[in-house]
Amino acid sequence: MNLKEIKEIITLMNENNLNEIEIEREGLKLKLKKSADGGLVMGTPAHYAVESLPAPKAVAPTAAASAAADASKNNKDIKSPMVGTFYRSPSPEAESFVEVGQTVEVGQVVCIVEAMKLMNEIKSEVRGKITEVSVQNAEPVEFGQTLFIVEPL
Repeated sequence: MNLKEIKEIITLMNENNLNEIEIEREGLKLKLKKSADGGLVMGTPAHYAVESLPAPKAVAPTAAASAAADASKNNKDIKSPMVGTFYRSPSPEAESFVEVGQTVEVGQVVCIVEAMKLMNEIKSEVRGKITEVSVQNAEPVEFGQTLFIVEPL
């Protein structure tokens, strides 16, 4: 679901005098509700999809390349559950939630994705070591975009 589709849904809500709408599509759940003053409040669950990375293909695999390929097969992606802005820390002055090489636990907050003025904490669903941060701080992200790569422990 992209920003254009969300705007169309908001327009339909206003045209049909709806106070609340909830949509679930492709694993994304979007809930829009008008506040008491008529403003719009948007909520989405702070979760993400975890998928395996495809193994890299080597032209002439060596022992080291084979070991690296086997390790990457098990890696998990932490993906963005929504369109928004990626933040590595809770505030500009604060330290990042996680760094490359750090071990994360299930349920640990790894970043924030801001969507329509709401800060959504993204939590890890896998225990492992962060091997890559795929997005720069304050960069826009798309639904399903990889944010981190984790090597499960």
